[in-house]
Amino acid sequence: MSDRPSEAEPRKPGVEEGTDADRSAGERSEGGGASSGRTAALTKKPAADADEPEDAVPASYSGDASSKGGADEDDSDGEDVDWGYPVAESAWWFADLQAEPPAPVRPATLWAALSTGVLSMLLLADGLALNLLLVAVPAALAAYFAAQAAGRGPRRWTLVWGVGGLALLTVPALRDADWPTFLAVVAAVAAGSLALHGGRTWTGVLFGPIGLYTSVLTGPVWGWRGLRERFGGARGNVGPVLRALAVAAVLLLVFGALFAGADAAFADLLGGLMPDASVSGGPWHLVLLVLGLVGALAAAHTAAAPVQWDRVEVPPGRERGRVEWALPLIVLVVLFAAFNAVQLAVLFGGYDTVLEKTDQSYAEYARQGFWQLLLITLLTLLVIVFALRWAPRDGARDWTLVRAVLGTLCVLTLVVVASAVRRMDMYVEAYGLTRLRISVVAVELWLGLVIVLIMAAGVWGARWLPRAVMATAAAGVLAFGLISPDGLVAERNVERYEATSKDGEGKFDVDYARGLSADAVPALDKLEEPLRSCALEPIARELEKENKPWYATSWGEARARGILEDRPLSAEADWRECLRLRDEFQYR
Repeated sequence: MSDRPSEAEPRKPGVEEGTDADRSAGERSEGGGASSGRTAALTKKPAADADEPEDAVPASYSGDASSKGGADEDDSDGEDVDWGYPVAESAWWFADLQAEPPAPVRPATLWAALSTGVLSMLLLADGLALNLLLVAVPAALAAYFAAQAAGRGPRRWTLVWGVGGLALLTVPALRDADWPTFLAVVAAVAAGSLALHGGRTWTGVLFGPIGLYTSVLTGPVWGWRGLRERFGGARGNVGPVLRALAVAAVLLLVFGALFAGADAAFADLLGGLMPDASVSGGPWHLVLLVLGLVGALAAAHTAAAPVQWDRVEVPPGRERGRVEWALPLIVLVVLFAAFNAVQLAVLFGGYDTVLEKTDQSYAEYARQGFWQLLLITLLTLLVIVFALRWAPRDGARDWTLVRAVLGTLCVLTLVVVASAVRRMDMYVEAYGLTRLRISVVAVELWLGLVIVLIMAAGVWGARWLPRAVMATAAAGVLAFGLISPDGLVAERNVERYEATSKDGEGKFDVDYARGLSADAVPALDKLEEPLRSCALEPIARELEKENKPWYATSWGEARARGILEDRPLSAEADWRECLRLRDEFQYR
C-alpha cells in the first residue's frame, strides 16, 4: 500500500498533488520503499521518555506527524495526510498498547514459579489462612525477577501496591469469617494488578486486571519456551539438580523417621509441621499445583510485558455553554440545600423532634431513608463525572464556575452522607447490628471519602485521583477485615442486650448470633448462661468438626478454641432450653 494516494484512492480536500521535487523527497524519506514508511509508522512503538517523571501522564498518540515518524516527519507542510484507512488506524491503536516482548525467562523466575506451585499443592488444600500469604510471597518474587530482567525497576507506587496486596492477604490469616476474606483476596488481586502494570490513569487503573487475566494463557507458554531454551540444549544441567533433590528427600525421610521414632514429642511436632500429601487427595493437589504454577507465570509475564492501558485515550465530552451546563446543577444544589436544612433541623434534633415532626419512631424513620440516601450518594458521583466531561472550558471564568458549582454540590453531598450514617446508627440502636448494616455503612463512608478526594482534586489537580481512589478502597477493605466485622457485630449486640436488660427487656437475636463465625466468640463469651452456650453451640460444633493444620488455621479460630477450652459449654443449654430462649427474645 503506497504512502501516496493512487488515482483510485480519495484525496484529502484542500491538498494538491505534489511536485516532482516533493515526490522525490518523499521517496528518499521512505528509504526507497513505497510501503515501508507507512508500515513503520503503524507498527513502530514510540519510545518512552527516559526522563519522564513517574507521575506524568503518558503522551498521547493521536496520529499526527510528530508521533508517527517515518515519511510523515518529513512532510514540508508539517501536516499529516490522513487517507482514511480504518484498519491501519486500528492496528496503530493496538500497537500502541502493546509493551515490548518479554525478556527471556530467568532461572530465578522459573524457580520462584515452581515454588509457588509446590506450596499451593501442599498448603492450600485445607483452606485459606496464613498459607495464602506463604504462597503469595514466591509468586511476588517471580514477578520481581521477571520485571528486573525486563529492565523495570521498582517505583514508589509499585511498592505501595505490592506491599498493600500482601497486607490484604493477612486478613485470612487473622479472621475466620469468609466474607471479609473474600473481599480482601479480591482487593489483593486488584492491588497486585496495579503493581504489575503500573497504571496511573483511570483507564490504567480500571483495565489493569484484564492484562493480568490474559497472561494466564500467555504466561505458561512464555515459561515453557524459556524452560526449553534454558535446559533443552543442555540436558546435563538438569541431572545434577534432580539427583540432589532425590538425595535430600531420601535423607530427610530416613532421618526424620528415625528422630520421630526416638521421641514422641518430636513426632507430634513433625506431624503438625508437615503438610498433608496423602494419595487420596492426589487429583486436587495436582490441580492446586497447576493453578499455583500458572498464576505465578501469569504474574511474571505481566511484570515483564505489561499492557500499556494508560495510553488508551478517552475523548473529552462536548463542551456546553455556561447556562446549559450550570442551570440543571444549580437547581440540584438548591434541592440538596433544602433537604439538608430539614435534616439538620429534624434528624439531629433528637428523638422527640423526630416524633413531633414525622410521627414516626427512630427505627421507622431510619429504615425509611437510608437506602435512598445511599443511592443519592452514588448518583451524585455519576452527576459529577458527567458534569466534568461536559463542563465549559474557555478560560479562567469557566473554571471558577465549575469549581464553585461542583464544590458546593460536593459539600452538600457530604451532609447527605452524614445523614445516612446517622440514620443507620438509629436503626442499629433499635434492631441491632448485622453484617449487611455494617457493610453498607462502610461503603457509605468510603463514598464520602471519594467526594472529599474529588474536592481536593478540584484545588490541586486530578492527576493523582485515580490511584488515590483505588488506594483508599484497598485500605478500606484492609481496615474492614482487621476490625473483625463478625466480632464487632457480636460485641455491639451484646452491649445492646446488657443495656436493655436493665429495663427488663433484654433484646438479643439468638438465631443471628448462632450464624456468626469464630471471630464472634470473644464477645459472645460475655453473655450469661444459658444464653452464652446457646449462642456458641453451633460455632463450637463447627470447630470440633474441623481439624486443620497450623498453616490453614486463622488466629480468630485459634483464639476461639482457646476460649471454649477454658470455659466449655454448659450442660444446661440443651436444644429445648435454646428454643425457649429464642422464642422468648423473639417476642420482646
